[in-house]
Amino acid sequence: MQSQYNLMMEGVDVKDPKTMESVAFDGKSMGEIMFRGNKSMLGYLENSKPAHEVFKGGWYRTGDLAVRHPDGYIQMKDRARDIIICSGEVISTLEVEALKEGFGGGVEASSREIIEFCEGTLPGFTVPTVMIFGDLPSPTGKMQKFVLREKANLVRGQE
Repeated sequence: MQSQYNLMMEGVDVKDPKTMESVAFDGKSMGEIMFRGNKSMLGYLENSKPAHEVFKGGWYRTGDLAVRHPDGYIQMKDRARDIIICSGEVISTLEVEALKEGFGGGVEASSREIIEFCEGTLPGFTVPTVMIFGDLPSPTGKMQKFVLREKANLVRGQE
């Protein structure tokens, strides 16, 4: 899923999950998309623990990270479980994935070419230092991030 712009609706907010305060309408402050209303579920049947994790202060936590723009639109940045934290910086996997659209190196590109492209496009802290090549998409073309996480953990274990 690429980041999308959507007009905010009543009962939908982008909040800092720690403070439960709404984030600023500045297009930069990231928070989690949350909603509440009379059409949302009350919890999970016979399983209160997951309900406690996703409902906070009457708000349903979607797990989607987003920013709010001054014009009232929200822009999804990533799933909370998919973000990468490197040296204290948050890296959106969706932004990194979007780079492949602008890279013209094709299938035969070397890791050096890819890194040079990233150096000219991404902030320094997001430029990769390790490249892992292989098939990651499922047969439907969807990226299998859990497979990527497993491979990354294997590489980290070898360092």
